[in-house]
Amino acid sequence: MDAEQFREFGKAAVDYIADYYETIRDRPVLSNVQPGYLGDLLPKDPPLTGESWRDVLQDVDRIIMPGITHWHSPNFHAYYPTAQSFPSVVGELMSAGFGVVGLSWIASPANTELEVVMMNWLGRMLGLPEEFLNCSEGPGGGIIQGSASEATYVALLAAKEKKVKNLREVYPQLSEAEVKGKLIAYSSDQSNSSVEKAGLLGSMTMRLLPTNDNGELTGVVLQEAISKDREAGLIPCYCVVNLGTTPTCAFDKLNEIGPVCNKEGVWLHVDAAYAGSAFVCPEYRHLMKGVEFADSFDFNPHKWMLVNFDCSAMWIKDAKYLVEAFNVDRIYLKDQHKGLAPEYRHWQISLGRRFRALKLWFVLRIYGIEGIQRHIKNQIALAEHFADIVRADNRFEVCTCSMGLVTFRLKGDNSLSERLLVKISEKKTQFLIAGLLNKTYVIRYAVCSRLTEKKDVDFSWKEIVEAAEDIVPSVKMVAEVGNKKGLPSLNIKCMKDSLEKSK
Repeated sequence: MDAEQFREFGKAAVDYIADYYETIRDRPVLSNVQPGYLGDLLPKDPPLTGESWRDVLQDVDRIIMPGITHWHSPNFHAYYPTAQSFPSVVGELMSAGFGVVGLSWIASPANTELEVVMMNWLGRMLGLPEEFLNCSEGPGGGIIQGSASEATYVALLAAKEKKVKNLREVYPQLSEAEVKGKLIAYSSDQSNSSVEKAGLLGSMTMRLLPTNDNGELTGVVLQEAISKDREAGLIPCYCVVNLGTTPTCAFDKLNEIGPVCNKEGVWLHVDAAYAGSAFVCPEYRHLMKGVEFADSFDFNPHKWMLVNFDCSAMWIKDAKYLVEAFNVDRIYLKDQHKGLAPEYRHWQISLGRRFRALKLWFVLRIYGIEGIQRHIKNQIALAEHFADIVRADNRFEVCTCSMGLVTFRLKGDNSLSERLLVKISEKKTQFLIAGLLNKTYVIRYAVCSRLTEKKDVDFSWKEIVEAAEDIVPSVKMVAEVGNKKGLPSLNIKCMKDSLEKSK
């Protein structure tokens, strides 16, 4: 493919994407395909000779599109947002077009230099303490990781190496294996699965501690666990605090947990993957009170800040602990600029890295701080609107409403809400998932798409109510049935009493 063919193909692809977003509201959010569907549509072997890009693009529409779950549909309310915006898409395109691999500063200076500046921009936008920033006089700094999962794992490995080194300096008779075998980490039972996975990958037991009625981990609970483990001969090493848990977007008591970790010599990592973007709005920064106690902090611009996946912003108070954990140098990676700019290969798992700062730069420049603030505030308002209309129906209850996430359920036994979610999913007009709050089954409604409007929220509620009628009929429905010609009138008071008993 030459440059002219690339221009034609690229323009056609951009048109396809633009058309996709203009019609996304009309598409069922969930597909109807079954596992293995592509095996019958694609040939068993690749083509011997090259094909026309037009044929390939047609097959995207014919073969790929039917199997797409439309994450950016206004009717997608599962998980949390995975951000998208046209400036970010263009930034991704240019990153792919340049094709640089940032395995060292000299390999592509702009890759490293822009990332340094963007992490400073982001840190200031969120109001992080200066010592976390690349521009501070201290040893702190920021890096773009691929995901919050990577950041949690990287921080755990750094904490592990730091603890082993410090203990062996005090107790040289201890072997590295003896120390590592006794290390233990902590988080809440509401934390993301990636936190537990980090413990598995890092060979460190991750103790998931009970939360309070609001789904929050407290300092008292953490202190009790640490004290108990020390008495058992274990070595507390690492703690992950959630600022916005996955099930309900609850905020752990960072201002309580931070002093405990500092006193006990436990590395404190803050996982603010989704909700961290909200700290760009000053009115929400009280939710990260105590962040000055943290050793590392991470949030995902690719969740709520209009930057396409993958782009996870991680800061560390003292970068030497990352470098000491991951520094493996070879002669082919050395250059004369050592020490003058961060060598990000020592801050991450992989050697190479994509030019992810480019799409972040495009988004921050084109939207600006005010544009991002408007986006976040609008989505929070939409979630609050949904919560209000749920509360207006006495068959339902709102369990939590935090940021852009609402959890709700049908009053009564868990099985009612389980049946409701099945019915909602069968229609494929919207996508919601379940969660557990203190062993209570809830349905999560997250405002995910940047395209979501009030009319989409109202549509969601209409679909939910229709599904609920087969499970717990409304009083209005019962009255209408009772008044049909030839049918006996039903006692509405008795029906109300029956509904109350089922709660």
